[in-house]
Amino acid sequence: MPRFLDPAVLSAISGLELVAKTVVDGFVAGLHRSADFGFSQEFAEYRAYTPGDDLRHVDWNVYARSERAYLKRYRGETNSLLTLLIDASNSMSYASGAVSKLDYARYIAASLAYLAIRTQRDAAGLVVFDDELRCVVRPSAREGQMHRVLAGLERAEPRARTRYEAPLEHVQGFVRRRGIVVMLSDFYATPERIVRAAEPLRFRGNEVVLFHILDRAELEPDIGASALLVDLETAERMEVNAEYAARDYRERIGAHIEALGTRARAAGLGYRLLVTDAPLDAALREYLTVRQGRD
Repeated sequence: MPRFLDPAVLSAISGLELVAKTVVDGFVAGLHRSADFGFSQEFAEYRAYTPGDDLRHVDWNVYARSERAYLKRYRGETNSLLTLLIDASNSMSYASGAVSKLDYARYIAASLAYLAIRTQRDAAGLVVFDDELRCVVRPSAREGQMHRVLAGLERAEPRARTRYEAPLEHVQGFVRRRGIVVMLSDFYATPERIVRAAEPLRFRGNEVVLFHILDRAELEPDIGASALLVDLETAERMEVNAEYAARDYRERIGAHIEALGTRARAAGLGYRLLVTDAPLDAALREYLTVRQGRD
């Protein structure tokens, strides 16, 4: 399974749809069709066929006997709604290896959308933002929705600075049905500000998950001598030495991560740190765990 989920391997694949299919197929195969995540073949119930349903799930034996079409439903198949929020600010362009933070976020978002729409038959939507809304694809399970989400992800390019308040306030206006909201960002803001902006999404009963995406070099900088660091969003410059990078900086980034996780969980938000050189299975498992809790 790891080769299907390795970001460096995925970077060699052209096209987000193929990336998403590769990731999800490998991940699902790795689950061994586990009942824990809704891939079980354990029968739950029948429901009547309605136009637009996938004909692959029609029980043709029942149809042959009754001339009525019914779909088999399995455990974990109740529909949910997924909204993906992608931070496309300039800081997300950073990469010390093969995959930038924004590319990693795109891989996760495409894979979650594919898992939701094609595998779980959920509705999914996309919001791309920086200091303003850049792209909005409202959640839907309609034909062609996967391509609409992928097109929005393909067009997401790093620009401007991050501002969480206005974009998330707009999202509150159309995420009316209870569902799962996943935000992917490097979260370079105070934990108070991030949680305050995301918390209202919980008020209507949504499950909110923050995926904190960082590059390995942001966690473990390797500076052999003095270096001049440039903020990708503000262009501010700061000269640092090896001692600061090895001690003070690591303490500060560690404290930021801990504070964000603590505040997020205290507000009822899910939180997970994801590093761009790590396989994508943690994000997929987190989504399925949250989704299972809503079934």
